[in-house]
Amino acid sequence: MLAAVGQTRLMQMWERFFAIYGLFVGQLLLTRADVENRRRFLNARDALHTLLAHRVVPIINENDAVATEEIRLGDNDTLSALIAILAEADLLLLLTDQPGLFTADPQTDPAATLIPEVRHIDAALRSVAGDSASGLGVGGMSTKLRAADVARRAGTEVVIAAGRLPEVIARAAAGEAVGTRFPALEHPVESRKRWILAGPRPAGALLVDGGAAEALARGGKSLLPAGLRGVEGAFGRGDTVLILDPARQELARGISRYDSDDLRRIAGCRSSEIIDRLGYAYGAVVVHRNDLILL
Repeated sequence: MLAAVGQTRLMQMWERFFAIYGLFVGQLLLTRADVENRRRFLNARDALHTLLAHRVVPIINENDAVATEEIRLGDNDTLSALIAILAEADLLLLLTDQPGLFTADPQTDPAATLIPEVRHIDAALRSVAGDSASGLGVGGMSTKLRAADVARRAGTEVVIAAGRLPEVIARAAAGEAVGTRFPALEHPVESRKRWILAGPRPAGALLVDGGAAEALARGGKSLLPAGLRGVEGAFGRGDTVLILDPARQELARGISRYDSDDLRRIAGCRSSEIIDRLGYAYGAVVVHRNDLILL
């Protein structure tokens, strides 16, 4: 009840502050189920990308009014790491009341020094982070360390820094040495493509014409409905599918933006005609090049 009442007041505050700079805000409330279920993940990703495309600042929080213990994320550090993956973000900035991660607790050890960069997270570093919280919210440095580990594995660079540091957001985004930086372990696109290759077995297949096959293989393009000639199997939006060339050779594997029934209805049409045939659209492409790996 308190979350339901308080959330409206929180958004009013965000609106007031961003209005000073002529910016609009939009709200996204999520639970763990929204990021673990693939279709709900895609819907949340689409909502987030659409807000950003229209220059609306997303204000994201856990949906505490309906979250049960089973679907709670529990802390905003964990939520932020999952949102960084959702947004395919280049940088995750975790702001706290400390300048960053130290070699020991600076409140009890005067010899503690700031760690400017972390390339390897081990048990010793986790013990340094401890479990203490600032009192300003749920979680402490240990939850930020866990969030940093998740985000950097997905290809997002992470910085833990002091929220009161002047111009901290711009300085961190510019690559300036503020706080503790965790370099990304992998390029985000390549990380996602490895998941496509090693993940679930393809649920169906898409047969494409010669022009589409050439555009995919040599042009680095996305698969458009105009190049789609056949759909095999029954699968949902967000499922992994094989892409076959006119000789039925396996050309690529990717994540479909539409389910199999929708694709049969839009096969061969122009992207601008999708909404006329379906009454809705999930974008202009069947498989985006960032969700596709050539075989």
